[in-house]
Amino acid sequence: MCGIAGIISPKKTVIQPKSLKTMSDTLSHRGPDGEGFWINKENTAGLSHRRLAIIDLTAAAAQPMHYLNRYSIVYNGEIYNYKELKTDLQKAGYHFTTQSDTEVILACYDFYKDACVKYFDGMFSFAIWDEKLNELFCARDIFGEKPFYYFLDNDVFAFASEMKALWAAGVTKCADEKMMVNYLALGQVQHAGNKSQTFFKHIFSLPPAHTGIVSLSTMHFTLSRYRDINKQNCIEITEKEAVEKFEFLLENSVKLRLRSDVAVGSSLSGGIDSSTIAFYITKNSEAKRNFKSFSAIFPGFNKDESMFIYELCNKFKLNNYTVTPNAEGLLRDFEKLCYHQEEPFPSSSIYAQYKVYELAAANNIKVLLDGQGADEILGGYSKYLHWYLQEIAAKGKHKEVKKQRLLLQKAEIPLQWNFKNILAAYLPSHTAIALEKREYNKIINSTFIHNELLKRIKGKEWQGIHKPVVTKLNDILYNNTMQHGLEELLRFADRNSMAHGTEVRLPFLNFELVNFIFSLPSSFKVKDGFTKYILRKTMMEKIPDSILWNTNKIGFETPQKSWMEHKQVQEMIFFSKEKLVKDNILNATVLKNKTEPKHAHEADNIDWRFLNLAKIL
Repeated sequence: MCGIAGIISPKKTVIQPKSLKTMSDTLSHRGPDGEGFWINKENTAGLSHRRLAIIDLTAAAAQPMHYLNRYSIVYNGEIYNYKELKTDLQKAGYHFTTQSDTEVILACYDFYKDACVKYFDGMFSFAIWDEKLNELFCARDIFGEKPFYYFLDNDVFAFASEMKALWAAGVTKCADEKMMVNYLALGQVQHAGNKSQTFFKHIFSLPPAHTGIVSLSTMHFTLSRYRDINKQNCIEITEKEAVEKFEFLLENSVKLRLRSDVAVGSSLSGGIDSSTIAFYITKNSEAKRNFKSFSAIFPGFNKDESMFIYELCNKFKLNNYTVTPNAEGLLRDFEKLCYHQEEPFPSSSIYAQYKVYELAAANNIKVLLDGQGADEILGGYSKYLHWYLQEIAAKGKHKEVKKQRLLLQKAEIPLQWNFKNILAAYLPSHTAIALEKREYNKIINSTFIHNELLKRIKGKEWQGIHKPVVTKLNDILYNNTMQHGLEELLRFADRNSMAHGTEVRLPFLNFELVNFIFSLPSSFKVKDGFTKYILRKTMMEKIPDSILWNTNKIGFETPQKSWMEHKQVQEMIFFSKEKLVKDNILNATVLKNKTEPKHAHEADNIDWRFLNLAKIL
């Protein structure tokens, strides 16, 4: 896990050691264990690296790393199956001088060329300079766990793990107006139709599951998608067979993600996902020996999950550490939080995650396993339920729809269902268009956004909005996993963890596991009043029933409403509105409006957006 940066240019005066050093310095939090720089003899390629030592702690594994007098790499992430790949490469005649996964990537690239990424089980972003071909090969992991940002003009290609390194190199910091309005009106930061788009002009993101090549002769960045989830392949399988394969894949994923030369811990929220990971870690006697878990708790808050956390800790005899984030802490840390996140975020919930990772770092834990991704691939959010019922309704199975609705009501799971859902089941394309139009109207009819700003974008094609055509549950799960939703959550986790020099590994985001889940019928994800059905069946008699069959989905929520009632937070919101009015982003009428404190996941969390945007810009 590290921070990477670099510059490629045919102009030999562009790349300077000072520039690489400046970029590297802004990423020091990502790699507190060392730094390295390299510029080729022709002065056309320069790489810099900040190291967080996790695998092979020796100096031999430092970066930039060079290979065969031809390749030079800077790399951020972990390849969990590097030992198996190394064995295969040794059989093919390759020799290794380190115990690192970095060297394995280089050998894989030499052997498999750009297809090497298809062999990696891991999270990664890396850039390999090929001195023979005078080109830079860039790659990012399938789900977007690790970031890769870049700037490109006629004679400069610059890249980095975070935008701040590009700003430090001279790229202008300027928010994209459409993205800014999208955030204010809808709370969205990701561009739904363009994975390369970021919140800021001039800076782009290498999309997940993509590689890119920059040739020094053309200075074009050619993108290629190397992998995708198959959402169409629905297999026939018994429940027993499905549970057995699911457990095998998940347990193996956890096992591989425990590979480390430093201590490994885990986040623990009290939900089924993190409890599952804790179970498989404690099942591993070697991992359990020095295992520590970390939790955010909120005593007195109606969505506090500490009772479940304590129950699990008692069952597995976990060494658990807790932190209680509060409004005073948010005031103290808000500027740092925004600095590390770089782009806006929808609520204060990520502050709890920030404090959990800070707690882990304070207890000398560099690696944490986390349950992110499970909700997106297994249908864990209640917002997915009407899509599941619409899939059944489209098949004409209305008695089954009624049965499943009653079971969901019995489980007290929130569900919106009326005649519009029946229409949507039979007219999915029309529904997608209607949802896009609804969001567009919400934007252009926003009374608080400055009139001139709205005028500049009103009437233009609005490419920031895209609603998928949903004919089955897999369609919406695929959209949230691969197109719009999960990548944003992964950005929160990456920035929050790396702010404290810690690494987060996500066992649910193993490609083979995810692809298997997408091959299962929808009834393995939602059934008999429960979401994440196959996970619950797998974990029966393994974790406490109070957690296993709990249908009250919390979603790592903070008591944001009470925080926003804090006098100093309200003052900060007002100053934020003043700033945005002065910058002609908001209409002056917002200054007359009283602050409306909202829960973290409540709709129209407008005042939080004002607060956050003013600090980000």
